[in-house]
Amino acid sequence: MLDSFQSGDFLSVLKSYGVYGIVGAIVVGILVPILFKGSKRGKQRGVPVNVGGEAGYAVRNARVTELIDVPWKGATTMAALFELSCKKHSRNRFLGTRKLIEKEFVTASDGRKYEKLHLGDYEWQTYGEVFNRASNFASGLVKLGHDVDTRAAIFSETRAEWLIAFQGCFRQNITVVTVYASLGEDALIHSLNETSATTLICDSKQLKKLAAISTSLKTIQNVICFEDDESSKDTGLSESLSNLTVASFSEVERLGKTSPVPANLPSKNGIAVIMYTSGSTGLPKGVMVTHGNIVATAAAVMTVIPGIDSKDVYLAYLPLAHVFELAAESVMLTAGCRIGYSSPLTFTDTSNKIKKGTKGDASVLKPTLMAAVPAILDRVRDGVLKKVEDTGGLVKTLFDVGYKRRLAAVEGSWFGAWGLEKMLWDFVVFKKIRALLGGHIRFMLCGGAPLSGNSQHFINICMGAPIGQGYGLTETFAGAAFSEADDTMVGRVGPPLPCCYIKLVSWEEGGYLTSDKPMPRGEIVVGGHSVTAGYFNNQEKTNEVYKVDEMGMRWFYSGDIGRFHPDGCLEIIDRKKDIVKLQHGEYISLGKVESALMSSNYVDNVMLHADPFHSYCVALVVPVHQALEKWAKEAGIEFQDLSDLCEKAEAVNEVQQSLSKVGKASKLDKFELPSKIKLLAEPWTPESGLVTAALKIKREQIKAKFKTELTKFFGLILSSWLVGWMILVSMVDVSELSATSRSVPVRKRSSVALT
Repeated sequence: MLDSFQSGDFLSVLKSYGVYGIVGAIVVGILVPILFKGSKRGKQRGVPVNVGGEAGYAVRNARVTELIDVPWKGATTMAALFELSCKKHSRNRFLGTRKLIEKEFVTASDGRKYEKLHLGDYEWQTYGEVFNRASNFASGLVKLGHDVDTRAAIFSETRAEWLIAFQGCFRQNITVVTVYASLGEDALIHSLNETSATTLICDSKQLKKLAAISTSLKTIQNVICFEDDESSKDTGLSESLSNLTVASFSEVERLGKTSPVPANLPSKNGIAVIMYTSGSTGLPKGVMVTHGNIVATAAAVMTVIPGIDSKDVYLAYLPLAHVFELAAESVMLTAGCRIGYSSPLTFTDTSNKIKKGTKGDASVLKPTLMAAVPAILDRVRDGVLKKVEDTGGLVKTLFDVGYKRRLAAVEGSWFGAWGLEKMLWDFVVFKKIRALLGGHIRFMLCGGAPLSGNSQHFINICMGAPIGQGYGLTETFAGAAFSEADDTMVGRVGPPLPCCYIKLVSWEEGGYLTSDKPMPRGEIVVGGHSVTAGYFNNQEKTNEVYKVDEMGMRWFYSGDIGRFHPDGCLEIIDRKKDIVKLQHGEYISLGKVESALMSSNYVDNVMLHADPFHSYCVALVVPVHQALEKWAKEAGIEFQDLSDLCEKAEAVNEVQQSLSKVGKASKLDKFELPSKIKLLAEPWTPESGLVTAALKIKREQIKAKFKTELTKFFGLILSSWLVGWMILVSMVDVSELSATSRSVPVRKRSSVALT
């Protein structure tokens, strides 16, 4: 995605308009602030409300007095919503997939072969056509033996057929089990066996994984495979699948078309999805999502995205098995939008799988709406800034001036934020950057993890589109809070969505109280129509985090810590599980520190580690390859490859100094800064099992993989402490030491340990 930012093209554009841009900027920059005075927005977005359940500080969305649960009358289930929307927009384009023109393999200098695709235009299916395909597929499932007491699992990358199969299951009240395509074998076996799924719907890429574990699957009887291209007709199934009924997706459709079965539609409280999360610890848990949960979130988000309708085009590339993408596509369905399918490897003109000289998905689709997780937006920002820095000269000067002026405008003057000066800088500086995503993005949805203020401002300014930063969990079907388009403040996730309440409950042990001033703080508890039914086959865990109040409202205890701003917007400030009490009583929030350290130019990913038996913390750091290698070359450091560079003491010292600098800028305490770091050359990916599909770190898995390194960290520092202690002992009379040792403050030890 980042490589599509062509510095040469950008330079020519800026040089073309450079002189006029500078003159115009000076004129507008001086006259506009004089003629138009800015005004601060004081809009009330959330208001306190009295609710039942545990005592706390509760807020609702200021737009509603009663929680909304449906987008329109009659759309009480996902099946009903799908049918009504397809009838309303029957002739409009709905799902689009690019046609494969040519596939070739390119051999790199290291001998490895890479697949390159030449893709054509998007080929579209209308809402009416998609409805017919889903209905046919549903009838085909019945012919294969499915009924309301059986479950079907989808194990595939995001694509149009994924959504068709998903909706088809609902036509016959069949619960869908969603499984990440990147899930490991143990987790895949666990999710399929626990739910007693009888049919597995997958793409041909996943068949090898299925063949390897087929003997461990207790209930799977049918395998339905999506066709990828002509070559996928020969699936190459191994003998290990010979005991299963294997059919292509189109064969099941034809079976249903020739033998149609009347629809058997679900109820509002029926379980639509058992969604397995790629959690940070242990085997994944299956969250039971009702039809009412899905339509409530869709109805609520519809009120937030400005002017969303059938003219909008959505670029879909995140995993549909993740609640964020599934919720986003449910919103698009509700609004009658077009959905064009993509992938991270074909996203832009220079994505890894796009043949050189041909167009990536964003350039062809020209989307108006898209969703992203913070890790992707952070990398877009870093990539653009690196190109600008490398180009230098007039390009860098204009970019810096334009960005600073736009940032000042966004934070202050309404006119400056949206008026003539914005148009000027957009034309002179930012137009080329926006071409990265097709040039027509008008609103972005961001979720999955906290987005840094720097990245939020950067995307907002450079892409010219507001970012709706959302907060939600699988347990609330992504529906909790969502920032509004006209809110230019960063670091917040907006007011509660109109489908739910958000309550803060005091956590006295952590020092977060609803009575705190100037803002109430506490654990975030979500109640309302988006709160799911609990964990499948795990009543103990369900009882632990789900509560029903005296009025019958269901509440989910998130474990996240938040605070409410005076305008009713929520800010996530901590997480209970990420807080570690150090040896001498100091509390350290791992997530908060990691978020601060991520702002270093050298950091691609980081995990902080601490435990109660020590007074310091350490960190594992995946560096930004280009940034570290560039520094090493400029510093005259010789290295063979990135792995070799990561072992160099000079490189470790350079990165650690950068971490200390950004940590101090973020006002971290000394004990929050890592005493030792380890640089790791290999990136953390969902395939490696070290990050989730939303690119959040899986702390327990990382700790297990790098157990030796973490143990060595503490051993080295402990040895350093022992040497220091022995030196002190040798300088003091033993009898004198024993008589005074009780009066020595314990914290003295930590200062020795940190040196």
